[in-house]
Amino acid sequence: MTDLPTPPDRTVTRRMPLDRDRVLRAAIRLADRHGLESVSMRKLGQELRVEAMSLYKHVDNKDDIFDGMADLVVSEFEVPADDVDWKSAVRRSAISAHEVLLRHPWAGGLIESRPSAGLARLRYLDATIGVLAAAGFSMPIIRRSIMVLDSYTYGFALQESAWPFEVGTAPQVAASFVRRVPAGDHPNLAAMAESVMDAPDGISPEFAFGLDLILDGLERLRGPVER
Repeated sequence: MTDLPTPPDRTVTRRMPLDRDRVLRAAIRLADRHGLESVSMRKLGQELRVEAMSLYKHVDNKDDIFDGMADLVVSEFEVPADDVDWKSAVRRSAISAHEVLLRHPWAGGLIESRPSAGLARLRYLDATIGVLAAAGFSMPIIRRSIMVLDSYTYGFALQESAWPFEVGTAPQVAASFVRRVPAGDHPNLAAMAESVMDAPDGISPEFAFGLDLILDGLERLRGPVER
């Protein structure tokens, strides 16, 4: 008997439905790979394999995308906990924010430039204020403290992302510096470079070092805790 022909495979691959979260996460992936300037409706459509016009069902415009991207990144920050001492809570939160900003080097400037804060940013700030207030800091000191902590965290991440080398290769970079720069002309720089060469972790702990200086300084400004 003659074999019947195999019917064509009519299986249809289902595409995940498009929504606001998918659009924003695709925008973040684009920015992580190619920088914030790469984010456009056309490129987002290509990333999601849809027509660019279909994106407007989920986002209003490019500013709306930037607002959403900023808030999604902030949602990755660890919110300060109110069940540990204030210094541990703020320290863990700042270290978390620093790590997130290193994963998304474009995000610091975007977050700070948005005219209105998203829900994640509001939750993060409100929790930070609450932890510091409960620890006995006055509101003027809290306001200044948040500015200092943000400036340090965002600024340190920006500086690291601009370095022309990976943090883990700092000892090798320092060794190259020592070979190129005469120690007799710049003895203090040479001595510091040699200390980096000998450091087991290169310069990776430096963010925590500076953060602890800030927190220790704030401790002196703390008022009595009301019982």
